[in-house]
Amino acid sequence: MRVSFILLILSSLCYTVLALDIKGRIQWNELCPSLSSLGQAKVVLDNGKLRGGITRDGSFVIPDVPAGTYILSVIAHDHAFDKASLLRIDVLEAETLPEVRPYIPGTPLSPPSTVTLPYPVVLPARQTSDYFVPHQSFNLLGMFQSPMTLMMLGMGVLVLAMPTLMKNMDPEMVQDINKRQARISTFQNSLQSGDLGSGLSALINTGDDEKPPAPSAMKQSASAGMKHRSGKGKKR
Repeated sequence: MRVSFILLILSSLCYTVLALDIKGRIQWNELCPSLSSLGQAKVVLDNGKLRGGITRDGSFVIPDVPAGTYILSVIAHDHAFDKASLLRIDVLEAETLPEVRPYIPGTPLSPPSTVTLPYPVVLPARQTSDYFVPHQSFNLLGMFQSPMTLMMLGMGVLVLAMPTLMKNMDPEMVQDINKRQARISTFQNSLQSGDLGSGLSALINTGDDEKPPAPSAMKQSASAGMKHRSGKGKKR
């Protein structure tokens, strides 16, 4: 019983020797003058492995930090702390103050920087986070630069200019265009009604005026030509 009690005391003494409280404070400035303006924030080691809260005067304590190397940063909702606020904290196994060095993200921890910073840690706010996105105003020039707007304007000009173009066109060409539009509308109506055969026949049909001449007519014209030639030969 006494042996276990002695071991418990020794383990507690070793823990108190190897664990250390990391202390520091947030330096109030024009960007962040008080705790209320700081908003939700906390000071963490290694992205939240160990953490500590911030008091009204800006001080913070991360308790019971074992010996090792850590990266200290401030996570705040309304304020940003730049890369210079990332610090390397080396907690030694001896009963000494931790060593504080600047740290650049992405750089290896070994070898450590030769530059040391004072302890307790002092961190100022560098930037205020602004989550408000202003509403974009109406831009007439940007609207006309859109391809869809240009296509709509082109179609509108074509529709408005179509009557004038139709008046200046050849009547036979206008009649041909009207016939083609009628065949296309007939094909569309047949598709809607489900009669695909009549629609295809209407689309393929070129009209009565475009049908080739009948064979009888061709024979009559040929015989008339032959008679005309024979008549000329007899006069000679």
